[in-house]
Amino acid sequence: MAKAGEVLNMLCPGVEYVLIGQNFDDIDWLGAKAPITKAEFEAGFAKYDAWQIQQENAKAQAKANLLERLNITEDEAKLLLS
Repeated sequence: MAKAGEVLNMLCPGVEYVLIGQNFDDIDWLGAKAPITKAEFEAGFAKYDAWQIQQENAKAQAKANLLERLNITEDEAKLLLS
């Protein structure tokens, strides 16, 4: 299950906050108005796993595209970086 900080990073990238617990009321938006509502925060927990899978798939696809563009295998890339 997702943690509050992970959900906040998904919903509010680049927003500065301090998180003291795992609840919406535990967030200090560092003097700014909250960019999301409590309902959006709570709904974010259900969306997080799918979002995380999407991020991992996008990263894997970008890696595959780069290897294809370079016309090398993953093992060859590892050799170059070692």
